[in-house]
Parts: sequence; structure tokens; C-alpha cells
Amino acid sequence: MKPLILVKHSLPEIVEAIPAREWTLSEKGRQQAGKLAELLIPYQPGAIACSVEPKARETAAILAENLGLVVQLIEGLHEHDRSASPYHSREDFQKLVQEFFEKPNMLVFGSETAAQSLARFREAVGSALRSFEDKIIVIVAHGTVISLFVSWLTGCDGYTLWQKLGLPSFVLIDMQSRELVKIENLP
Repeated sequence: MKPLILVKHSLPEIVEAIPAREWTLSEKGRQQAGKLAELLIPYQPGAIACSVEPKARETAAILAENLGLVVQLIEGLHEHDRSASPYHSREDFQKLVQEFFEKPNMLVFGSETAAQSLARFREAVGSALRSFEDKIIVIVAHGTVISLFVSWLTGCDGYTLWQKLGLPSFVLIDMQSRELVKIENLP
């Protein structure tokens, strides 16, 4: 098995007045990231790459500290670009995300379609895999782009996966068989 571990960042401090891409981790999120690191130890990761967004960088830094690794920032691992979108209620946001997955070539919200987000994220994951081809890599990113990628790679339903991913969580993928091996949320 050639494993790839995709981590959804930990719980942010939600500040409605600023774009989500600028949010940082909450205190609980920092604690949970430390617990997530313990769950990753058995996989013996050898590298950590992450999105440039603060909540992903902070999650990756905590994982790296606990796993004795160094974080590499990689452009293109960021979330679906919705920086110009206003804050939405949970219910409205879920409806938008569902439509986003159902209509990948249509601009539903934000400044990228699902297809554009996936293409960018796929390229960034490929870059990370090439950089660390002899190591088990952990990529810390975001729920929407992780779900798009896993759906593309394995054929699973992206929206259903997106709904299952907690803050934080990870998916384990066998890159050789293109199989989703495991979804792990903190208890």
C-alpha cells in the first residue's frame, strides 16, 4: 500500500467579520490537533505539507511538533476560494456546498467552480507527492478540496464525505489501488 493521509484542519475560532481563509485555531482546536497527532503515529509519517491558510498551518505545526517533522507550505492546497463570499448560516452554507458538488462546472459561490478547485488541488497534491515520493506524507488542508480530491480519486460521493469530516479529521488513501481505506474523526 502507498498511503496518503489527508488531514482536515482543526477547529477554528469563527469570526464572522473576517473571511474564513484568515481564521486561526481556537483553543479547543489546538488541543484537538495534538490529539490527532497521536492517531497519526502508527502510520509513521515522514513528511507534512500544508495549505497556506492559518488554520491549516497551525494544525500542521502542532502535528509536526508532536511527530518530530518539519512543515512544508505548498501553494494550491488552500480551500475552495470563497474569500469574497459573505458569512452564511450553517444551513445555507450546507445547501451551497451541496450544490457546489452537484454542479462542478458551475460557479455556485466564491470565485472557483468545483472543477477549478479540484484541478488546482490535484496539481498541489501531485507536487507534494513528487517532493516526498519515498515517504508517507500527511497533507493538512480543508474539507471541501479534500472531499473533491478523494471523490475524483476513489469514486466516492464527495458531498457525503464532506459531511462526514470533522474538525479535525483525516482520510487514509491507498494511492496504488485508489481506495479510501479509512475516515477518522476525533471522538
